[in-house]
Amino acid sequence: MELSHEEKFIVAKLKENEGKLNYKELQTLCQDEFEGVRLILKKLKEKGIVEYDGMIPGFSAEIE
Repeated sequence: MELSHEEKFIVAKLKENEGKLNYKELQTLCQDEFEGVRLILKKLKEKGIVEYDGMIPGFSAEIE
């Protein structure tokens, strides 16, 4: 499975933080690199790489 630059960046940040980050923290880490964090997370969830509650992560969502 091929991951985009943005997807790889998110996975790397999760690994750096023991596999778990709050959505708001993750968005802050990504803001200088790219926009559209929610859409990328949705794609990663569809691929079975990340998990969070609901279809689209809210500000308080835990991303694993």
